[in-house]
Amino acid sequence: MALGIVVLLVIVLVVIVVVVYGVSIYNGLVRLRNQYEKAWSNIDVLLKQRVDMIPNLVETCKGYMQHERGTLEAVTNARSQWQQASSRGDQIEATNQIAGALKSLFAVAENYPELKANQNFLQLQTTIETIENQIADRRESYNDAVNLFNTTVQQVPDLFVARLLGYQAAPYFKIQEAERVAPKVSFS
Repeated sequence: MALGIVVLLVIVLVVIVVVVYGVSIYNGLVRLRNQYEKAWSNIDVLLKQRVDMIPNLVETCKGYMQHERGTLEAVTNARSQWQQASSRGDQIEATNQIAGALKSLFAVAENYPELKANQNFLQLQTTIETIENQIADRRESYNDAVNLFNTTVQQVPDLFVARLLGYQAAPYFKIQEAERVAPKVSFS
């Protein structure tokens, strides 16, 4: 009888340890998920600010850049795609397109001295460039948080709890291959 009680106590103790360990893993996964979600929210605020400035930038450029309709349309189309993005992956792709379109726009603007002298344009350009730098900094923080989360959900024993809860690896904020190449500007 005493042996039965000892076995029962050992079983109860093992169950308690497993439950506490499972709860600890769950709490760690929640903490890591919240970290990368917060990092994304910080980026999202800047992306929204940048997208909100695009109509003003396009309007400022329209009067000076009559022959650059394609460049202005690319910026506007990229903004529309971002606004319609339904997933984080779609938002990241649209964000990369906006960045490329803005680089092209600023490169083309170099050939319009009157536009470069326009105070509205200069202010918008400076603000957008500042936001771009902030996005780059926050992208690094986001990717660090995603890396930590992804590593955790792919390691044993956290892997089992993560699968049980439906946690999957989060997407990194990567730049597209096209963004690695300097934009080509043509005035033909």
